[in-house]
Amino acid sequence: MTIILILKKISLHMGSILFLAIGIAVAAALFGSMALQSMNPINEVILSPLEKKCQQIANEGYKIHTLYPEANPDDLPEDDRKRLLYLDDLWMTECVAALPAESVFSIVNNVERDVSHDE
Repeated sequence: MTIILILKKISLHMGSILFLAIGIAVAAALFGSMALQSMNPINEVILSPLEKKCQQIANEGYKIHTLYPEANPDDLPEDDRKRLLYLDDLWMTECVAALPAESVFSIVNNVERDVSHDE
């Protein structure tokens, strides 16, 4: 009888040790995953040459729009109006027409919004 009781106690302890080992393994895997993610930034997006060009077009167009937030293109100074219309035409023909919608939305969402007009 005593051997059976000893074996039961050992099996209870082995189960606890097994669960503890599984818990440690899961925790280590989670911490390892977090460490790898912190070393590889998620925000680093690789753009194709066309996407880079379109990002520049969008950034430049946004800068002009921030100079005249309430203005109609007809109300802009001649040089800015021509530049904005040129950029809009480029945007439509080279970006919207050539890139998948997902890329276009990504470019629009990544427009540089911290614009300084002191240039």
